[in-house]
Amino acid sequence: MYDLLIRNGKIIDGTGSPWYYGDIAIEKGKIARIGKLDDIEAAEVIDANHQIVSPGFIDMHTHSDLVILDEPLIEAKVRQGITTELLGQDGIAAAPLPANYVSPWRKNLAGLDGTPPIEWDWDTVEQYLDKIERNEPSYNLATLAPHGNIRMEVMGLDNRPATSEEIKQMEEVLRRSLDEGAVGLSTGLIYPPCCFAEMEELEALCQVIAEYGVPLVIHQRSEGDEILESMQELIDMMKRCGAHLHFSHLKNCGKHNWHKTPDVLAKIDQARADGLEVTFDQYPYTAGSTMLSAILPPWAHDGGTEAMLEKLETPGLCQRMVKEMASALKGWDSMSKWAGWDGIVITSVDSPENHSFVGNTIEQIGAMKGRQDYAELALDLILEEKNAVGMIDFVMDDESVKKILAHPAGTIGSDGLLGGEPHPRAYGSFPRILGKYVREEKVLPLEDMIRRMTSQPARIIGLQDRGIIREGLAADIVIFDPDIVIDQATYENPRQFNKGIQTVVVNGQVVIHGEEAFRKPAGEVFRRSYATTPLNVSS
Repeated sequence: MYDLLIRNGKIIDGTGSPWYYGDIAIEKGKIARIGKLDDIEAAEVIDANHQIVSPGFIDMHTHSDLVILDEPLIEAKVRQGITTELLGQDGIAAAPLPANYVSPWRKNLAGLDGTPPIEWDWDTVEQYLDKIERNEPSYNLATLAPHGNIRMEVMGLDNRPATSEEIKQMEEVLRRSLDEGAVGLSTGLIYPPCCFAEMEELEALCQVIAEYGVPLVIHQRSEGDEILESMQELIDMMKRCGAHLHFSHLKNCGKHNWHKTPDVLAKIDQARADGLEVTFDQYPYTAGSTMLSAILPPWAHDGGTEAMLEKLETPGLCQRMVKEMASALKGWDSMSKWAGWDGIVITSVDSPENHSFVGNTIEQIGAMKGRQDYAELALDLILEEKNAVGMIDFVMDDESVKKILAHPAGTIGSDGLLGGEPHPRAYGSFPRILGKYVREEKVLPLEDMIRRMTSQPARIIGLQDRGIIREGLAADIVIFDPDIVIDQATYENPRQFNKGIQTVVVNGQVVIHGEEAFRKPAGEVFRRSYATTPLNVSS
């Protein structure tokens, strides 16, 4: 007798091949048999009733790093069909984390990862992954090694170039983190301390990941005004290293930049034609979301969060910030200029005094407070909240979203911040793609899109035993109705689950079925345990 039998499914196996009818028998967390299985019995039987049965979805960009230590089953994610999340994003994440930096780092992460009631008692990637494992998550997790954490361990939060000796030390911390299980390197070139690094430092770290055969997952320095230049410098660097380049949340921001989207995709096509592996992830919305302090120029972050807050208390420095935010000097992206103060919505704060501002734009908050100095108001809010304030910024267009979504090198990442009143992508990314962009707008056939949610991300981060429905592989499975699946989360009411995703199975255990969610210790914490031989690519 098998543990679980899924009958009467239209199986999309994750390879891009057409669907086929079949049953799936599961035993000890693995797919044991696929076919017409009328002759077998199982302890639990689910009738898929001719709905789609696919591999579990892999979320390639998440900010659940701290929340997962408080909530073993994050329903907002798993109800989307997500069975695996990739943590450690944007170069600033949970581990490694030397004990003497816990206090400033908690403040630095507050706007991205929230402030859940957890004990910060780890130093290394290994200890962090062990802590997640002890918390018995209900779905799978892997992590990247964040560049900012690595830099902080070696040289603190100072805004200065690394010495050659410090770069060597960073290489060793990266090697240690990869040996402890990280599946790649991440960086965020708009976030401190990553934004303080020179390209020589990043290139040295990419030489290391080339040896290990893992990707650089990067929030590039520009996603609008200088996006083409930003992409080219990274492509040139990675050709020298021979490593895999993966762009986080690929997008093209600012109305005056939207015409560049075909050129952005052409850059990827040319790099791949030249022999460089380039991939990306994307969320299916026209607004982004991050911490409000991302509106500040890079120098404002010099020295870490405490130093930034001190600058915000200095009138002359605040005036300089306001001026630079409005003028958008070359070398950094001014999100406030792209979105306007009527296009930045506050999603989360820590203090009860400012909670009424959540869900309002900076311009609306100005009306509530009788102020029209919107830039200064935003700076005041960052200071009052000690950086624990999140935002949504409306900076993209739907045509660009669709063009990027159609590109074969893409994967999907929710990039969902989970605190306060979050961006709807935290609850709706995957069903939105299946409903709006596949069924309604026909951007791609369903089989192609499922490949980008399953086997393609599994390959990128080295998960060799999942992402495909095949005998002997892990039983991470989603059952959904393609005729009704759709997101229901909105900007006004984001905490709403989707329609149409019926059942989610993680390592052979049912964790979502209909309206019920089961907090089972079904998840696995992945650790990179092998290396591949990198391509010898040079330019």
